[in-house]
Amino acid sequence: MQKNERKDAIQLMLRFVRGSLGLFALGLICSMLNTACNSLTPQIIRMTVDSVIGSGEMPGWFQTLGLDRLMQSDVKSVLLLAAAAVLVTAVLSGIFSFFARLNTAKASERAIKSLRDELFGHIQKLPFSWHTAHQTGEIIQRCTSDVEVVRNFVSAQMVEVFRIVFLIVMTMCIMFSMNVKISLVAVVFIPIIVFYSFYFQGKISHRFMDADIAEGKLSSTVQENLTGVRVVRAFGRENFEIERFDEKNNAFSELWIRLGHMMTAYWSTGDLITALQVLTVIAVGTVSAVNGEITLGEFLAFVSYNATLNWPVRALGKILAEMSKTGVSISRISYILHAQPEQDPPEALTPPMDRDICFEHVTFGYENQKPVLDDVSFTIPAGKTFAILGGTGSGKTTLMHLLNRLYDLEEGGGRITIGGVDINQISRAHLRKNVSIVLQEPFLFSRTIREKIGIAGPEKDSERMMEYVRKAARSACVDEAIESFTNGYETVVGERGVTLSGGQKQRVAIARMLTQNAPVMIFDDSLSAVDAETDAKIRQELKEKMGSATIILISHRITTLMQADQILVLDQGKVADIGTHEQLISREGIYQDIYQIQMNNADRELLRQVSEEQPTESR
Repeated sequence: MQKNERKDAIQLMLRFVRGSLGLFALGLICSMLNTACNSLTPQIIRMTVDSVIGSGEMPGWFQTLGLDRLMQSDVKSVLLLAAAAVLVTAVLSGIFSFFARLNTAKASERAIKSLRDELFGHIQKLPFSWHTAHQTGEIIQRCTSDVEVVRNFVSAQMVEVFRIVFLIVMTMCIMFSMNVKISLVAVVFIPIIVFYSFYFQGKISHRFMDADIAEGKLSSTVQENLTGVRVVRAFGRENFEIERFDEKNNAFSELWIRLGHMMTAYWSTGDLITALQVLTVIAVGTVSAVNGEITLGEFLAFVSYNATLNWPVRALGKILAEMSKTGVSISRISYILHAQPEQDPPEALTPPMDRDICFEHVTFGYENQKPVLDDVSFTIPAGKTFAILGGTGSGKTTLMHLLNRLYDLEEGGGRITIGGVDINQISRAHLRKNVSIVLQEPFLFSRTIREKIGIAGPEKDSERMMEYVRKAARSACVDEAIESFTNGYETVVGERGVTLSGGQKQRVAIARMLTQNAPVMIFDDSLSAVDAETDAKIRQELKEKMGSATIILISHRITTLMQADQILVLDQGKVADIGTHEQLISREGIYQDIYQIQMNNADRELLRQVSEEQPTESR
């Protein structure tokens, strides 16, 4: 991690931990008291051994409390007293450990819940362009695996760092109070272990970053495969997908194998250094005990404290490794949180939306690509049906994405107005609430059909909402299909529910949009999966039910567009022609060519029948 990244990571951690500092502090105090209780056991062993064999003097504080007289009793009494003392310290240690873990768990879960909430909420506010630039699997991995890494650190490692520092300082103070020479021998190895641990931490930090990136790619591969499982099966691409997954999985495994090699080297070297330290302390302690410089009880206490000292020092490597991994995860989370969300201008406007829509010299291209739209200008009259026709890549969908502000025009790229108001000055929430869109491939959340259709409806009462939902479903010509399901409108459609056909999905999405009752409705090739007859019925229903709403139709099918009040023809991002159906087929051009290709005898007969069924006043 770079210096700035490390600073940002610390600030981010403090930001979410700040609300739980009281609980963290209480957990830390209880943890330190638990450590202090555990440190008394070697002293009890020292006193007991020296009392039984009658060597050495008791500590001054022991004599002050009058406990030295108790230790001069018979051996049985001394052992019972020692056992009672060990029992008391064990009970106190257990109590303090319980409250330390309890408070730390509460504090960490509060902090991580706050992190999850803000992370998910921030993602919802990020521009559509940001989402298209990042793989879904990678985003999911940052919201799950990386957050889990942070949670593990906060709940276990963060308090442990302070406890270990306290344990090392306290143990060293006790050891130096007993014997300076042996203590110096024990302590001289610690800087070596600490230096090696920090060196190791610097080596593996970037390896964890590489491993996390590889895991994100692996997750994206799985997510993409499961989402498109129907296509995989239809085209027999199972072996191809297996090979693709195996490639990503091998890369991920290789990175963790390298990390495993580094971890093994670290722990092996650490074991060697620790073993040398223990042997040195035992050797010096044995010589000191033989020479009468320390008692046998003190020697045993030294060995115990030395083991206590080695454990946190050895654990330092693991904690530093976890800190490295946590630092990487925090950086990946921070990357999302620092992404610029969509922002409305100060005092964003909420004007009436049932007004003319004007595209004025609009030029737009996606990032690092040539312009999709080139100097496009036209007006969509309010309350009219406006159609857009064009080949693949002509910019039809891009126009609607710009209108709905999924993408924003760059400076100098023209402007889009509704009722003379630039859409950049309009609140995004207000704009998207009043400009609804149905895509060619609509996404339906895993809910009941009733909930899917009524999700944007104004009615919250269950009975009135159901009436509203049925009305919308009938207008979208999907009511009969829904009623044919076993559970009707209560059918759950999702990964484990009934699979709707492409046409049924489109019609359910249309019904969902109709409940929104927006003044501007966009149908982006959303009737492509229904037959021509159903297409005509839906369009007729929309014409009768929508009233003053502005309807924008985007389609490759002439029969879908020809009844529109105006038709815009796009060709390679430019306006090729505009006019009514009659005007366009009367003059040579792209529209006439497409009309001649698409309009077979069946289409002409259907058109004649639809025309005859229309009321006289609508002609």
